[in-house]
Amino acid sequence: MPWSVDLHVDIGDRPEIPAGLPLVIALTGFTDAGSAVSQVVDALRESVDSRPVIRFSNDVLLDYRARRPVISFDQDHLEDYRPPRLELALARDLIGQEFLTLTGYEPDFAWDAFVDDVLALAAELQVASVTWVHAIAMPVPHTRPIGTTVSGNRAELIEAHSVWRPRTEVPATVGHLLEMRFVERGTPTASFVLLVPHYLADAEYPAAAIRALESITIASGIALPSETLREQNLGFLAKVEEQIAANDELGTMLENLETRYDQYVQGSSLRATSDDIDEFDLPSADELAAELERYLATRPGDDDKRPGRG
Repeated sequence: MPWSVDLHVDIGDRPEIPAGLPLVIALTGFTDAGSAVSQVVDALRESVDSRPVIRFSNDVLLDYRARRPVISFDQDHLEDYRPPRLELALARDLIGQEFLTLTGYEPDFAWDAFVDDVLALAAELQVASVTWVHAIAMPVPHTRPIGTTVSGNRAELIEAHSVWRPRTEVPATVGHLLEMRFVERGTPTASFVLLVPHYLADAEYPAAAIRALESITIASGIALPSETLREQNLGFLAKVEEQIAANDELGTMLENLETRYDQYVQGSSLRATSDDIDEFDLPSADELAAELERYLATRPGDDDKRPGRG
């Protein structure tokens, strides 16, 4: 008899869900440069009205030893055990529009079963569109807008917003698999890959999250809050600029990054293939990252170390 398990855990009463809502996916893990996705998860759970519909089973999908939950020790006893969450929720944006979110950690196990389950739920709920965001590190300057690579089956979004179009092989995520399956079913689907400055990829970079939220709005019309992130970004950039201003060599390196970036943009009209990546090959940016290490070392831990994100 084939082995099978229930991917869901009981969360009690579920809200009624109208048919035909857009679905937004934000799964932390492998492609989360600048903690862009982690911050989007926070925004989708905490900054808008959100009610869980389905919670997925950690015991089936999560490798606890690789991503250990957090528990508090208070003098002589343990309390406040905080396991990560992977859940489908019904949310309401700033102007009252309802939409669905799939947020949390990327499953470690049972990808096929998870994808099949999400597809079945989407079909049952007659999901109107799918938008997902993730982020990768690129040798680009933080003083220029964060670009995106767009994929899926929405040609108008790809044409308008995809600044880099490589042909290459990349390590897959479960988000990629979901995208492929939704496209195969004909569901309007858009993936936004944020191109985050690689010397800030290990930081919690608010601008990356802002760009991710803007991309979701572009694709779905959902109005999401970003005021807090914009305030945080001002402070973040001030600290980075302080480090750069104190070192002439850093300033020169950043100018080189900016020059290469501007030449690339002007020469490619915001389009490129994988052959053009050499234009971004700037080893000196690694030195910039090293000089910023003191600041970045004060950042919060990554998604797998912070409760509530997964």
